[in-house]
Amino acid sequence: MPRVSLFVALVVCLTLSQSLARAEPLPPEKAKAALLKLLDRPKVPADVKDDHEPIEKNKLAYHNWSFASEKKPDGTVERVPVLTVSPAGAKGKLPVMIVLHGTGGNKEGVRSWLEDFARQGVIGVAIDARYHGSRANAGKGSSAYVAAVTRAWQTPAGRPMEHPFYYDTVWDLWRLVDVLEKDARVDPKHIGMMGISMGGIQTWLASSADDRVSVAAPLIGVQSFRWSLENDKWQGRANTIKAAHEAAAKDLGEPAVNKKVCRELWTKVIPGILDDFDCPNLLPLFAANPSRALFIANGDLDPNCPIEGTRIAIKAAEDAFAKAGAKDRLVVRVNAGVAHKVTDEDRRECIAFCVKWLK
Repeated sequence: MPRVSLFVALVVCLTLSQSLARAEPLPPEKAKAALLKLLDRPKVPADVKDDHEPIEKNKLAYHNWSFASEKKPDGTVERVPVLTVSPAGAKGKLPVMIVLHGTGGNKEGVRSWLEDFARQGVIGVAIDARYHGSRANAGKGSSAYVAAVTRAWQTPAGRPMEHPFYYDTVWDLWRLVDVLEKDARVDPKHIGMMGISMGGIQTWLASSADDRVSVAAPLIGVQSFRWSLENDKWQGRANTIKAAHEAAAKDLGEPAVNKKVCRELWTKVIPGILDDFDCPNLLPLFAANPSRALFIANGDLDPNCPIEGTRIAIKAAEDAFAKAGAKDRLVVRVNAGVAHKVTDEDRRECIAFCVKWLK
């Protein structure tokens, strides 16, 4: 190619790149539709199965069960293990609170949250996220999850690809709500969702696009992926699944994980997270429905959720709730001097808020 033509091509590419970087995300309602379309997949019958009869202890009933979420490209059916804690002997339809664990955790790790809700007349429900808990295929901690994200990154273009980095669990959560709203013991108009860290991210992704979730509480998960990348604060988020990012760096010929690596990995494995499906663009959806409420808690020293990006998301939510005349349906807690941690007060306030709006 002649030198002038090559120069022109480079200028065009640079201009296009800058244009894309400046592009505004879709309006929230259109982003919601785009997220639902992106993650949609053929449904299968829920095929609910009990692992055992409910076990009663200290006036609470513990129940393990599972349901089918999807039929995967290889023909296998993905099943989601569930733990439910409910008030023993309760009559009539009760509200539900779905509680999501963080990276490397499992449903048993949030059992005390389920118990706290059950003691206040709310059924507590937890699942194992994809490649976690009993879905980790004998892996420990987050190893199976990191391996799955790495496989997704290395899947050749044009081949069916999983989205284990948040999105596949979001689909499971939508299917869980499908199952719960048909349960004779559940009040389908009062289903809530909360999560911690990774679970907090899955909470705002899943519940922002699902109006059936009337109360949401993303804890230490609200942030702006785009801000963290543009302002060189991606390190905390990348380190949660460090080995996957290191594999991407090696594949891209980079000496170490950097901004380019994060952009390439996130764009492929969690497409849209830097624009249409970033937290500041989805949180306003909660204010669009007068029956929905939102609770946010973050620490101002959280390396995984840099506070500057978090405040952008919080402001988007505050503006939307103020415009809707519903400031009372939004509570925000930003804890000074706190890193990636749910404080005891966060926990008390979160449970009280959720119970209030679920009942």
